[in-house]
Amino acid sequence: MIDPRDYRPATLALAAILLQLPATQLHAQQDSYDCVMEAKSTIELQSSEEGILDRVLVGRGQRVKAGEAVARLDSEQEALTAERARLRAEAQTGVDGAIAQSEFRRKEAERLEDLRSTNAIPERDYTTALVESRLADIAVETAVMEHDIAKLEYEQARSRLERRSIRSPVDGVVVDVTMFPGEYVHEQATVMTIAEVDPLYVEVFMPVSEYKAVQPGMPASVSPEMPIGGDFDAEVAVVDNVFDAASRTFRVRLVLPNTDYALPAGLRCSVRFLQADSDSE
Repeated sequence: MIDPRDYRPATLALAAILLQLPATQLHAQQDSYDCVMEAKSTIELQSSEEGILDRVLVGRGQRVKAGEAVARLDSEQEALTAERARLRAEAQTGVDGAIAQSEFRRKEAERLEDLRSTNAIPERDYTTALVESRLADIAVETAVMEHDIAKLEYEQARSRLERRSIRSPVDGVVVDVTMFPGEYVHEQATVMTIAEVDPLYVEVFMPVSEYKAVQPGMPASVSPEMPIGGDFDAEVAVVDNVFDAASRTFRVRLVLPNTDYALPAGLRCSVRFLQADSDSE
């Protein structure tokens, strides 16, 4: 049987050799850093309105687009109000009637003016016709204003109806659905959670000794852990200028495009800064 103690001199010799290596040579072997791939944002989607949840239009794991309706509250009353406001906004009868009345009063005043010039009518009749013509003109202005108000009320009713739809603010993936039809939605209730995963943020903690070696805009290669694997191009976006005194590290954020959603968020990885590699050569 081989005695493990026979290898002790060789082990001690190897340790001695490693201790005698220059510090720069040991540093040169550190060509990659541990990192984590995170979602750009994770949104707990809530509703600006209260009410009974009528429909949930997406499910867990489904991709959504910014502005897409993902859920709707009960909106029967709001829809009826909007329809009534639409009919009022599109109705022209009030304005058309006021214009017709104004035209009639104007012509009547002109006719009486001709009769007045020949003293065929009393002055009072002509004065009354002028007043009625002016009142008819004011009625037209009032009808136009009321019609404009009706249009604004229609837009307001449409806005209220629209607010009954809950829409995704970003392109992303539904991480979780926490409320279902029939439940009461209030201002603090989270209906679902959506993660924005294009691009991904790659977060790295680096030793302060490397602070000047990393700059925004620097290209890098990110290698996700298995089972994903592979190498992906990324770019340094943020280099923090506040250090963590306890760990003697600073934080670096890279942006990693993920247009096809092939890379999941929350995955560990390693990163190599390409410019640093070329400089070392």
